[in-house]
Amino acid sequence: MKKMEEIQLISKNPPKRLKKKFAPTSKTNRSLLEGVPDHLPPLQKALEVTKRVSQVGFDWPDPKGILDKFEEEVQELRLALSLKNRRKIREEIGDLFFVLVNLSRYLHIDPENALDRTIAKFVSRFHYIETSLQKRGKTIHQSNLPEMDLLWEEAKGKKRCPSGVKPSSGC
Repeated sequence: MKKMEEIQLISKNPPKRLKKKFAPTSKTNRSLLEGVPDHLPPLQKALEVTKRVSQVGFDWPDPKGILDKFEEEVQELRLALSLKNRRKIREEIGDLFFVLVNLSRYLHIDPENALDRTIAKFVSRFHYIETSLQKRGKTIHQSNLPEMDLLWEEAKGKKRCPSGVKPSSGC
């Protein structure tokens, strides 16, 4: 898959070549979404779906609309959690992922790259917790949540970057 920076996203007035590429033909009556590969990982599949529909104008006018939708989905998840309805909880979590991928597409941010950077940041901070506890003669299993949370906040203040990532990259 190409990097998001290399993909030209057009949400309004797509050129005729894009309309033709993704538009259903009258002869076959195919769906705009036909041909989205089923084998794609879910984040990539969501990105492809939102990209295709945005190229024919089915898109939010601005990021605020997407964020409002995100907040709506969070409220629906809260309700599902209060009802302890696992099917609905799973559905709402999926909706949240989809909205975030759509926001990423809209803002020209590769969602896989964004998530990968967040994972690296989390791992770096958790390593800081483990190392700090070791220096105190403790293991992670001998610690508790308040102590680990304090160390987590300390790690956030240090803004440590994962191995191989330059601080200037905004890790």
